[in-house]
Amino acid sequence: MIVEQKLKDIQSRATEIEHQLNSGDVSGVELTRLSKEYSALAEVLPIISEYFQIKVGIMDAEEMLSDPDLKSMAAEQLSEFNKLLLEVDKRLQIALLPKDEADDYSVIMEIRAGVGGEESALFAGDIFNQYKLYAARHGWQIEIIDENPTSLNGYKEVIFKIIGRGVFARLKFESGIHRVQRVPETEAGGRIHTSAASVAVMPEAEDIDITIEEKDLRVDTYRAQGAGGQHVNKTDSAVRITHIPTNTVVSCQSGRSQIQNRASCMTMLRTKLYEKQRVEQQSSRDSSRRSMVGSGDRSEKIRTYNFPEQRVTDHRIKLTLYKLDDILAGGIALDEMIDAVIAADQLDQLANLG
Repeated sequence: MIVEQKLKDIQSRATEIEHQLNSGDVSGVELTRLSKEYSALAEVLPIISEYFQIKVGIMDAEEMLSDPDLKSMAAEQLSEFNKLLLEVDKRLQIALLPKDEADDYSVIMEIRAGVGGEESALFAGDIFNQYKLYAARHGWQIEIIDENPTSLNGYKEVIFKIIGRGVFARLKFESGIHRVQRVPETEAGGRIHTSAASVAVMPEAEDIDITIEEKDLRVDTYRAQGAGGQHVNKTDSAVRITHIPTNTVVSCQSGRSQIQNRASCMTMLRTKLYEKQRVEQQSSRDSSRRSMVGSGDRSEKIRTYNFPEQRVTDHRIKLTLYKLDDILAGGIALDEMIDAVIAADQLDQLANLG
């Protein structure tokens, strides 16, 4: 059960931050920090309020039990309030689980074709389209950072940003190997093939998260490569940046100019360094916990899309939905699958707290 003093402390802290924000005495980094903290607290405040309203209802019902004329009605109310209290208590436990500070962030996603040749590249394109449609349905923006398309409208690799509040919270468990089982468009014999694409989801780092020294960078430029014709760049506009202390390498060639590509590279570099730092901190903090939904490692097989049976299976939580078309269209079924994975992780965290 929830410790009520903790709930009162949250309410007091929220009131304190609200006064600070309204005073006009804070600015810059401190203003950003307080705004984020208040935003996080504001999400749980309505549930806390509901909890205390129910507690008042229980106290009133218990007092009414002593009145013979009201005893029957009071007992019925008390039973209903106690059921509501259990439900709200569980919602509060989930709401008060330790938050990933990156949950509110936009994300950078990398989708790469794996085993399976051209069919794998086509599937990588399908997965990219799935997340594009999903983002559009949620009102998020898509911005392509870099891409390596194939002649059959697939992708060897595509890197893109999904911009919106809370995107990482929704998509962070999408990292891993996505497999497809279907008759390839490139296969004349009608045989079912299995191929795969890898997905990596990283919270987009903000300037305040990572500081990069110019002296730690090696910047190389080269001629961009494309699919041919007008897409081939005749100048050295492509940029590759190496972060020397960590040997982290990023490159971009899809922008029209060296300046655009360098800016995209720096965004990716900040994000990769932030992700590395974040994962190391989490690993140290959660070394005793092995989540049932995995680590987010892009080498972990997480999902299979089977076209002949129109099914999608998430292997981490053993969930199968026969809604392949809707999932690939970024529809409600994809939300259903994502919600199930998030719920599994929350239950796992609650179990570990116990």
